[in-house]
Amino acid sequence: MPWYAWLILVVAIGSIVGGLLMLKDSAKKLPLTEEQLKRVHERNAEMDAKEARDR
Repeated sequence: MPWYAWLILVVAIGSIVGGLLMLKDSAKKLPLTEEQLKRVHERNAEMDAKEARDR
């Protein structure tokens, strides 16, 4: 493979890895109140029950 193909490959892989690392660093946990957390858990339980019925 010519040198410029290796260069393009390294730049492409570097940009993918760099983008993933930036995404990881910018991710923040959402501060939810107890009421919101309870609603999320209830909705998840409902969806799990619906999936179990549909199978």
